[in-house]
Amino acid sequence: MLTPDMLQSRQTRLYELIEKSGFEAAAFNPGPTLTYLTGLHFHLMERPIVLLMAPGKTPCLVLPKLETAKIEALPFPIQAFPYPENPLDWNHSFEKAAAALGIKGSGVGIEANHMRVLELRFLEQAADGSRFFPADGVLGGLRLHKDPAEAEAMRSAARVAQEALQATLPHIRYGMTEKELAGELVVQLLRHGSNPRMPFSPAVSAGPNSANPHASPTERPLAPGDLLLFDWGASVNDYVSDITRTFALGEVDPELAHIAEVVAAANKAARKSAGPGVPMSAVDRAAREVITA
Repeated sequence: MLTPDMLQSRQTRLYELIEKSGFEAAAFNPGPTLTYLTGLHFHLMERPIVLLMAPGKTPCLVLPKLETAKIEALPFPIQAFPYPENPLDWNHSFEKAAAALGIKGSGVGIEANHMRVLELRFLEQAADGSRFFPADGVLGGLRLHKDPAEAEAMRSAARVAQEALQATLPHIRYGMTEKELAGELVVQLLRHGSNPRMPFSPAVSAGPNSANPHASPTERPLAPGDLLLFDWGASVNDYVSDITRTFALGEVDPELAHIAEVVAAANKAARKSAGPGVPMSAVDRAAREVITA
């Protein structure tokens, strides 16, 4: 549960990062960082939504009028600039927000891996003369270190995912399709406490399909001798898990069994080499040396 003090602390840290970074403001569209800073949940859609923040200024939020009920109980001040249904009128709200925050001619940091062209074009038109540049490295530091509540949410997301898989396994039978099994896993994720907005659609693949990274479930039926791969996660209080597990259906090909043993040994070596102050490259190398050998 986000408290006013938690949100205030997060926003203060953002302002400190902005002041140290050399730009004057930051802009966010719907996603994890906007939720982290405000507690608000929006999804990417055909109507643009942008949060603008700058040190010493009240945050500005451009959003559709139909979404304004979400901000009525916010525990911190915010300037809202809702726009009507007619797309020809949307730019006016962006112009008002840019003027209120005083960002015209400023440097504005954005999450380049997340900001869409839709929102960026409205910002560029509204804040004529401003410079919008990738600031993922700076802004990423905001959410890098987790507080106890965040860490517990992450543990809960992992626990929910594990429990959902354990409840799914008894339903496995030869002849059922990857899609059917993926559907059962989704049902179990919801029953065990995952938010419906999951981190990604569960990937269930078997046999040759299991060698395809990020495979989508197909109509292929499960067969004896298949390796059955699950790649799935749960969402709890805005934090997610991402787990991969592989099972065997019946007798396993000796070569595949050997590969599994090598991977397990590489994993063990990497874990043994890891520790405070150890470069990540050394951990990676410990695993690769086992595989190479």
